[in-house]
Amino acid sequence: MTDLPGHMGRYHVQMELPHSATLARYYTFDWSLIGNLGVDLLIVPLSHIFGNELASKSIILSIPVLTAVGLLWVAHEVHGEIPPTAFFALPFAFNFPFAFGFVNFALSMGLGLLAFALWLRLARLGRLKLRAALFVPLSIVIWVTHTFGWGTLGVMAFSAELVRQWDMRRGFFRAGWTAGLHCLSLAPPILLMLLWRSGEHVTGQTADWFNWTLKWRWVEMALRDRWYYFDVGALVVVALLLVIAVFHRRLTYSRNLLASAIFLSLVYILLPRIVFGSNYADMRLVPYVMAVATLAVRFRQGASRRLATLLAVMGLSFFGARTIGSTISFALFDKEYDRNLAALDHLPHDARLVSFVGTTCVKPWAMSRLEHLPGIALVRRNAFSNDQWSMPGAQLLQATYPDGVGFRRDPSQQVVSRRCRFEQWRTMNEALAQFPRRAFDYVWLINPPPYDPALTRGLQPIWRNGSSVLYRVADRTPPGASPKEGQ
Repeated sequence: MTDLPGHMGRYHVQMELPHSATLARYYTFDWSLIGNLGVDLLIVPLSHIFGNELASKSIILSIPVLTAVGLLWVAHEVHGEIPPTAFFALPFAFNFPFAFGFVNFALSMGLGLLAFALWLRLARLGRLKLRAALFVPLSIVIWVTHTFGWGTLGVMAFSAELVRQWDMRRGFFRAGWTAGLHCLSLAPPILLMLLWRSGEHVTGQTADWFNWTLKWRWVEMALRDRWYYFDVGALVVVALLLVIAVFHRRLTYSRNLLASAIFLSLVYILLPRIVFGSNYADMRLVPYVMAVATLAVRFRQGASRRLATLLAVMGLSFFGARTIGSTISFALFDKEYDRNLAALDHLPHDARLVSFVGTTCVKPWAMSRLEHLPGIALVRRNAFSNDQWSMPGAQLLQATYPDGVGFRRDPSQQVVSRRCRFEQWRTMNEALAQFPRRAFDYVWLINPPPYDPALTRGLQPIWRNGSSVLYRVADRTPPGASPKEGQ
């Protein structure tokens, strides 16, 4: 998962910083209440029991399960049973934002789906006062996990309540007003949001509105993993089901879930790409819009058992194929991780490490997922890693290493063969020429692009596998300078 190693590095810092003079040289970590703390909080008790890596894996493994259970529970509450068409929605639990490593977001969406199912159930049972009481603390928990899950829950809850009020023969405006009143139990996090975003050192822009080219590409990437035709082909299968449900005389849509899908689609259209400095904000919503729309498909009265059996076989086959494909893909990524992480066996603890990970201006469909692999050096070797995000107000960790200016935070670890438009990445040659040799003792190149070997003068290779190499800084003289300058 692309970002997860970087997050694991942050978890290591938050747990070990009070006990490590080495980490205190490089980072600060100040707890505060922000809407992005899901795994960061869960890791605190679990890491004491299992350690950072196993605790992280355990939490992340639970996310697709929570998401799938949430989807099935929502389907059961709306349809009175789990229709076989729901199996076509399950692969969206392994979506592109999840594979990208947006773990707090993905956890909040799984919890949001479970909460939405509970919202529907309590409405069906007529337990509206209980629902109002329960969802005040639940909304806060989901907001703290990640604001996106709370916002998505609010949109789905409002749309569902709007349909319920409409079914009670109330006019559109009265139904909307009453639905809004019912959703007030979800409103308390608004106060937390205002408190968070009004902080003294909060940064992060909101930008790139209505980028239609990218919005279409995000739709295409909802199940992006490794194989383009396998991933896009799966979307075609889902799209065919949604189209067939419009015209087939035995299939129809639940108005409740169709309304939720439409409302979420409108949110997707209106969302910018960057929100408070957080990139890919709109992209994250796409798989869940598709999953909810798929859950909306159901049978009309009198549908044949033969059709139900056919769709059940097709749905389970589709789910099985996607699960097998995802498993193989993760196994292949795992081999690449292990190949590069072997370098850490040759890295001493508390090392001053600078890492450079090769990337490209145009990302291939099968992304390398290595961009934050240096974060594992933090976890396993307590080493400095220049891949950490450092954005006041959005991240609790700040990289403050004074000697590593320009090479102490993300995206300084990403390097390319040539300059990219709209990106801050250095070329590999620029990185090797410019990094301060007095600040670092080791240099880790992970699948680097081609570079001038002369720029590695004074760097002693101590591990190599393919193009990846771990250097020890033997001579602190910058490339192109006289030996006297490096003394």
